[in-house]
Amino acid sequence: MATHKSAIKRGRQSKGRRLRNIAYKTKAKTAIKEVRLAIADKKIEDASLSLRKATSALQRIQSKGVIHKNTASRKISRLTLQVNKLAAMSSPGNKAEKSGPPKQDRPSHQT
Repeated sequence: MATHKSAIKRGRQSKGRRLRNIAYKTKAKTAIKEVRLAIADKKIEDASLSLRKATSALQRIQSKGVIHKNTASRKISRLTLQVNKLAAMSSPGNKAEKSGPPKQDRPSHQT
């Protein structure tokens, strides 16, 4: 246990910061979970709104130093890709574009 006055104060500060950081992380995880649930339910509008909230939460905790900036960027990027993929799959115009002529097998070069 700390015995110096400065070490005791540092312990109090660390405890407060730890509890605050846990709260920040919990809010971010909840926001990410909302996005994933909206994607699973195929609700594009809810997913895009939740993505905006999750992005804000992740950037906020990244700016406070709770998580690394690359971690926040990676999580935002992956969620954005999933939401964009959902939007692309559900738009009616893209289905016709995706299904083109069937691909043919490449000829084998046997000599």
